[in-house]
Amino acid sequence: MKSLKKYLPLLFIILASLTVWLTGLHHYFNFDILGVYHLELQHFVMQHLVMAVLIYSILYIVVVGLSIPVATFMTLLGGFLFGQFLGTVMVVISATLGATILFLAMRSASESYVREKAGPWLKKMQKGFQENALYYLWTLRLIPLFPFVAVNLVAAILQIPLRTFFWGTFIGIIPGSFVYVSIGNGLKDVIQETSFSAKIILEPHIMIGLIGLGILSLLPVLYKRYHQK
Repeated sequence: MKSLKKYLPLLFIILASLTVWLTGLHHYFNFDILGVYHLELQHFVMQHLVMAVLIYSILYIVVVGLSIPVATFMTLLGGFLFGQFLGTVMVVISATLGATILFLAMRSASESYVREKAGPWLKKMQKGFQENALYYLWTLRLIPLFPFVAVNLVAAILQIPLRTFFWGTFIGIIPGSFVYVSIGNGLKDVIQETSFSAKIILEPHIMIGLIGLGILSLLPVLYKRYHQK
């Protein structure tokens, strides 16, 4: 009975994730819906800021905790609804909490045989975690060498300390979150324009976001070249 309890959190996450997929709820997180209801959403945020922050944060935590692939949209939505500073703070905190929930559930269910049966993608990260877990986790968050959810699972399987995982995730995702929130903040000008103009791309929020995306996309290449040398 005790051995079964440690699997319950992970089983709950799997069942909840399957429910979302089978019901198609994740299809509502898209730009078509945002384009239709953007005025209503902005009005709600203006009238009920605290409630909007709570609802958004809970949704983001659930999305990350269940590994539903709409986190990028949610990050952009954070910038669109709450602006650069508040949006970034909410994204970083919510993403960290969601990842921590998945991490704890997986770590509770992880045993030695899980590590033995894991594929080569786990072994690639195992050495780095053993040498310096905090620095390596921060690097993986800052430089997307592996998918976000894969890092969550591997860190759990390798039994990384909770404090190391939390702070490595929290600090490591700040730059990327800032960039995507900046783009989301700039989407206000795009969605509210009756006719799209190329001048919109020159808006500061859009330009900062595009430059940031370019830098983020180059980081894996630079990282690999550095280690090859």
